[in-house]
Parts: sequence; structure tokens; C-alpha cells
Amino acid sequence: MSLTCYSCSKTLDPLDFNRADRCPHCGRDTRVCRNCIHYDTSKYNECAETTADRVVDKEKSNFCDHFKPGQPTSKGAGLSAAEKAKLAAEALFKKK
Repeated sequence: MSLTCYSCSKTLDPLDFNRADRCPHCGRDTRVCRNCIHYDTSKYNECAETTADRVVDKEKSNFCDHFKPGQPTSKGAGLSAAEKAKLAAEALFKKK
């Protein structure tokens, strides 16, 4: 399985997801909700794991015990509402 940074989409090593680690390409935190397989914007608290504690900033390193590095599995998961709206607008106005 290929692990990538949610921010820059560059490949990361499985060892790059400790609490203090940052992406070597863009400098963003790596142990964040948006890099977790449980991240799902359609779920309560944007997490598919029902027993996870609430994390307000999904792009900041946290102490979640349920964190598993990987790409979110749900369609559209990992995208914020603004990102989804932008993609929808681009699809609507794309040139044919």
C-alpha cells in the first residue's frame, strides 16, 4: 500500500507517522486525521471510528489511539466541504 501526504500527495515511508513527524516534502504534520484511514467527512466528527475522541483540527498532529496511516476508504473522504464544492464547480464548468 502506498502512503501519501494529504497535503502534497507525495509518497511517505510507513515510519513517517510518529507524533512529531512532518512531511519531508511540504513540512505538514503527518500523524493527522486527514492521513488516517478512518477519516470520513460524511461521518460524525469526520471519523469512521465511533469511539474516537473528538479532534477539532484535522490537519494538526494528535494523540488519537485509532490512527492508522493510509488513504481514507470512502468516496470523497479526505476532502473538506470547500474542496468538494470546488471540484463540483470545476466539473460543472469544465471545457469539453
